Amino acid sequence: MPKQKTKSAAKKRFKITGSGNIKFQHAGRRHNLGGKSRKGKRQSRNLAVIHKTDHERVIRCLPNGGGI
Repeated sequence: MPKQKTKSAAKKRFKITGSGNIKFQHAGRRHNLGGKSRKGKRQSRNLAVIHKTDHERVIRCLPNGGGI
C-alpha cells in the first residue's frame, strides 16, 4: 500500500499542541496594515486555536492524521 500523502499547505499552516488542539496564525497581517484597526491588528498578533467544528477536517490533512 502506498504512503499517505500530506497536504503541504496544511502542514505549513497548522501546529498541534500537546493537548491535541490545533493552532493557526491569523490572516491579514502582512501588508496594508494602515487601513486596519488597531484592535484587529492586536488581536491577530497571537496564535489562535481552531474551532472544534473544523478540527476533524484539518486533522485529515495533516501527516499521519495529526499523529492522533
